[in-house]
Amino acid sequence: MATATETQTSSSTPSNVKQANLKIVDDIPIDQQIEHLIRTHRELNITRQRSENLKLKQGADHDGAKLLPEASRKRLEDGGVDLSKGYPELPNRDEIPVFVDQAYAIRDYDVPFVDRGSQADPEKKALFGAAKEVIHLTDKVGTEIVGLQLEDLTDQQKDELALLIAERVVVFFRDQKLSPQTQWNLGDYYGNIEVHPQAPHVTGLPGATVIWNDYKIKQGLDLNFNNINFGNWDSVRHPAIGNNVWHTDLVHERQPAGYTHLHLDAIPETGGDTMWISNYAAYDKLSDEFKKFLDGKKAVYVSAHSYLNRKDPLGGPKKVERIHPLVRTHPATGWKYLSVNRVMTTRILGLSPIESDMVLNFLFDVCEKNADIQVRFKWTNTKPGYGTSAIWDNRVSQHRNVWDHEGKSPRHGTRVTSLAEIPYFDPESKSQREALGLPLKKWDA
Repeated sequence: MATATETQTSSSTPSNVKQANLKIVDDIPIDQQIEHLIRTHRELNITRQRSENLKLKQGADHDGAKLLPEASRKRLEDGGVDLSKGYPELPNRDEIPVFVDQAYAIRDYDVPFVDRGSQADPEKKALFGAAKEVIHLTDKVGTEIVGLQLEDLTDQQKDELALLIAERVVVFFRDQKLSPQTQWNLGDYYGNIEVHPQAPHVTGLPGATVIWNDYKIKQGLDLNFNNINFGNWDSVRHPAIGNNVWHTDLVHERQPAGYTHLHLDAIPETGGDTMWISNYAAYDKLSDEFKKFLDGKKAVYVSAHSYLNRKDPLGGPKKVERIHPLVRTHPATGWKYLSVNRVMTTRILGLSPIESDMVLNFLFDVCEKNADIQVRFKWTNTKPGYGTSAIWDNRVSQHRNVWDHEGKSPRHGTRVTSLAEIPYFDPESKSQREALGLPLKKWDA
């Protein structure tokens, strides 16, 4: 029979201080007791990022719905979202992982995947033929398509778009009439939709994640002019706040993110840009000898969120870890690319910790300090109910938001991510510049 003890208020405790009683049930495992406490105690926030000490409610938020920008409200209502239920919607606390083994188990199985771009017309005649204009924003990364509505694309055009994204890293569409459901359907066409276990999503539509820092700030996010970029120096001591640190989404997954689609329906008059890096070009910045050293190496990639270790629940936060190739091959282009990001790539297998840190920090710098392999996109305001879309390939890129508008005007959008293949490296594959016949520097011996 279970026995129970309760802590008593010490005689030395001041009379005006009340201590909460802690009930210990002897025949219930400690991990189950801790999990129950976390799931039922509203003040505990262990399953969130430690840099984001938010007090978010479970379910749809009626107060949040009142904060929606008018342009966002019109788009959501036109798209059939019932805002009377509240907005955004958060997973119930009993569905959010507490222990790291629970987080591992969410998608710890193989899902069949064929990259839509691998079966597309290389000349993209259906897509380009229907567009009014195709604008390359930089030589290495970023293309804008003018005159097409994403909701009207044929399957052939969608396949060609996938190949274009895989080649150009990120593709933009302005003036889009696009409901969250239509955005979700396009993501589903490109792969297995990622349903985030913690992030707020469109009410009634898990997988359509809400991107809305203004809302998070109302819930306690300490995001300001002075701290927004700390994680770009030291992501261990200064974890990312918001989405302002260079990163790649969901690198810890068994099958990490492929195509990601962000649609903004409320856009600041000035600022709020997003930047992307080409990981193809980052790899081609390296010397032949250094490429040979990296080819075949594997690295450890971690989750953004932290959890508890069931075997040592009081031992501090623990992240999901996955081992994947450091240099990979894209299934649609066949090009090699470098897969690192400062926030979630922690070490290279086979190297000492010091060697690994030195190599990784150099690779981070290669990506972040070469402006010629980056693009900075200025989102533009459109008429109410319309917005602007960016679709990028997470496999071959890093990205970050630029929170320079400081919340002076609203910024709101929805994001849908399609998970791709298990990462692999083909030693016979070529780099982008090799495949395109572009010159590569041969360094002196």
